[in-house]
Parts: sequence; C-alpha cells; structure tokens
Amino acid sequence: MESGKAASVFTALGHPDRLAVLRLLMRFAPHGQRPTEIAQCLGLKQNTLSHHLRDLAATGLLRVTRDGRSLFYAVNLDMTEALIGYLALDLGRARADLLVPALSPQTGRIGDRPLAVLFLCSANSARSIIAEAVLRDLGAGRFTAYSAGITPGPAPHPTTVQVLRQHGHDVSSLHSKPLTQFQRPGAPRLDVVITVCDRAATLDCPPWTGYPLPAHWGLPDPARARTDPRAAPDLAFRQTYAALHHRLQQLVALPFETLDRRSLQTRIDAINTSALTTESA
Repeated sequence: MESGKAASVFTALGHPDRLAVLRLLMRFAPHGQRPTEIAQCLGLKQNTLSHHLRDLAATGLLRVTRDGRSLFYAVNLDMTEALIGYLALDLGRARADLLVPALSPQTGRIGDRPLAVLFLCSANSARSIIAEAVLRDLGAGRFTAYSAGITPGPAPHPTTVQVLRQHGHDVSSLHSKPLTQFQRPGAPRLDVVITVCDRAATLDCPPWTGYPLPAHWGLPDPARARTDPRAAPDLAFRQTYAALHHRLQQLVALPFETLDRRSLQTRIDAINTSALTTESA
C-alpha cells in the first residue's frame, strides 16, 4: 500500500464511529450486514451511518453488494490485509520487537494437538450447546469442544437436551456457562471461536489470549422460532441440529495436518458460505 492511500484510510478511520463500523463488520467477515442491522447494533442514525459507510467504501475498506432490494456491506479483506501489512512492514519496518508479541501465539502446526473450539451464543441453551455436543462426538480425540453464552441461562433448553438424546449424544455433562469462564487467567487455550448467533458476533470483547481464529456461523434461535402450529414442537431444534451437524461434519473432515492458520481460516469461512448457499436454495 502506498503512503497516500494509507493516509486516506487512516483519515477515514480517524472518526470513532467509522472505526466502530469496521470493527463490527470484521466480526462478520467475510459476510456482510445490512445498514439497518449495523445502525441498530451501534446505536447510529441511518443518515449518519450512510455517510460513514460511503466514506469507508470510498477508501476500499468495504465492499457493497446488492441482494434484491437490500444492500450488504462487508469488509474488503484484501484491503485490510494491505493496511495491516503497511503498518507492520512499511511503517513498522518489520521490527521483531513489534511483531513477535502478536505472532508468537500462532506458532506451531495446527495438527500437533487436539483443536480447541469454543461455540458462543446468547444464552448457551440451544445452538452453542448443540454444537459442543456434536463436535465432541464427531471429533473425538481430535477436537476439544466448549460452549458459552453472553448471558447464560440456568440450564440448556429442555428441547435441546431432548433432540441431542434422540441423536445418541450423552448430555450428562452439558451445562450453560458464562463467556467470562473462558476469558479469565487459567482458562483453556482456544484455537477457534465460532459465534452461532448474531448477538454474540456483535459483542465487543477484548482480544482472546492466543488469538484464536474467529468465525461466524449465525443461526436463528430455535427457542424463538415461529413455526406452523401443525408442525412438531421440536422442529426448529431439529433443523438447528441438522444445520450444525452438516457444518461440523465438514470441519472435522478438513486435512489439518496440511493447513496453516490462514488456510484454516479460509476453509472455516467457506464451510459457512457453502451452508448458507445450500440452505437458501
């Protein structure tokens, strides 16, 4: 990135609201969000947000796509990579004392030990609990699965437990846990953190120890799903189970012994992209 372009990007990011927009959209990357959703999350007026989105798009930091009548704004990861590279390698002159603290937690091959994956949602009662149970069983010996909630309920939803039992999963050790359990000293080292609801993805929390790979596999809350009254009462939970099982089958099938962090990030993002395309077809 040449200095003039970098200066224009820094100017755009000099406004705290524009910086907040970029930070929010990074949590949904590589997918985009509608302006209405961004405004609601950040508490911005629509006309104010429109100016910020236009300024960020003008720098190349955001890409805009249309789906029907809706516009979606997503982070341009190539431009973001160029900006980070400029900061680290040009402006920072690749000084080892600046780069090593950020890069050192990422050393070592991915396949050297079981991969620790945390699933995060709102109440840790349905989606994240299902994902924890499924990955624990599908990836036995190769994965360590955890789940947590932003505001966890007292226990997993009864229908969650019922559906997991119907599919042969042991539910005896499953319980709702707060996110803070995985952020305090002595918490398990995490390799991947997957948010499975939009509310969890918008959470502005400090960087995780060890810099685990982030991913967003947003799914509707089955406990709040509106279904045909003639349908089975557990239909939404069974659909959630099927969606997560499909994604996690692809995750455990990845050739981890050949993947580095960058390629693993791309593959995890692709799992969700493929699933969204299939589910919307």
